[in-house]
Amino acid sequence: MTANMTRKRVIRFLGVVLGVFLLAMAAWIAIAGPVTIFRILRYGDTDIDDFSHYPGRELRASESAFHFDVSESELTISAPALTEFEVVGNLDKILEDNDSIAFLVLKGDTILYERYYQGHSSSSISQIFSISKSLTSALIGMAISDGILQSADQAVTDYIPELIPAGFRAVSFRDLLTMTSGSSYLENDNPFRGHVILNFTPELENKILDFSMERKPGDLFRYKSGDNALLGLALSRALGQETITAYTQRRIWEPLGMQDQGVWTIDHQGDGLEKTWCCLAASARDLAKFGRLYLGDGSWNGRQLLAVDWVRESTSVAQIPGELWPSDYLEAGWRNYGFQWWLASQERGDFFALGKDGQFLYLNPEADLTIVRLGWSSGDLYSSQWIKLFQVIADELS
Repeated sequence: MTANMTRKRVIRFLGVVLGVFLLAMAAWIAIAGPVTIFRILRYGDTDIDDFSHYPGRELRASESAFHFDVSESELTISAPALTEFEVVGNLDKILEDNDSIAFLVLKGDTILYERYYQGHSSSSISQIFSISKSLTSALIGMAISDGILQSADQAVTDYIPELIPAGFRAVSFRDLLTMTSGSSYLENDNPFRGHVILNFTPELENKILDFSMERKPGDLFRYKSGDNALLGLALSRALGQETITAYTQRRIWEPLGMQDQGVWTIDHQGDGLEKTWCCLAASARDLAKFGRLYLGDGSWNGRQLLAVDWVRESTSVAQIPGELWPSDYLEAGWRNYGFQWWLASQERGDFFALGKDGQFLYLNPEADLTIVRLGWSSGDLYSSQWIKLFQVIADELS
């Protein structure tokens, strides 16, 4: 074979590769849109600083900020309790070695332990990812109490009628809260599929209106951010001229005395829609206040901000037949889900909100305990190991 023939074959091969690449890019642009692809290529995977990359609406610090007491004697955990984490008697080292940025332990309204890492401080805010879902659940409960929504059993198509032809007529707010909508939404990292596109699109409402159904609602639990996105769109429409951010300010941020600003990321500037499933940014102390609201059965300083029944139903196991749970969830022990809250243990009654990359809001009513853990990642610990660590701390304080 001559050098000229070899060169032609190489050029032909490179041309084919380039052609395939261009076709793939054209398909991606057609599916996702150019702005979505620009955001993905510019910023890459989502992280806790995303609130500074995209449009957002600010939540103002409360005019009457609430401040936790700080214990004079700091919490210590006995060495035997930490042996399974391969660090003898040193909670701080576990946190520092596992990519943490903030860690708070409170009993009642008193901070027993507080640490910040990697340049973060008590006033630093970071994106809390899917902990945002739990806060959205609270907003739905408040909207029902306020008469903005009728009940958890109201059809979501009362506010999103465009989805009736797609089969959503029987889908209720309860189905969305328990992630049993029956929609075909898949939570994966395929850039051509809906989940990644939902995180980056500037046309969020249009993408939500493209959702489709695959089974009867109420039959199957499958974790999917799309169900929360539907809650967000329905709530936004029910609120009318008031944005979800403004409603959050009025019903949560101001009453709880949040001492730092927050940010709800929206899909585009102006009349954009809040990304309720992922994209609230807050400080660790303010997140702890949201947790204390749930430990108090929705009461804060003598004022009932959230119905007791809503809190209790939110943190109880959804009545979904066990055989219909996907096997991978059963193997992970994640069969305990309420209204956008995970249940750690039915015996203990502890529950938690969980966000991507190891964001945790853990609540233990029996121990009157709140734990906030924020980080760039989960480090070398699985989510189940973090929960075990929180339970070890609870046992030490019981």
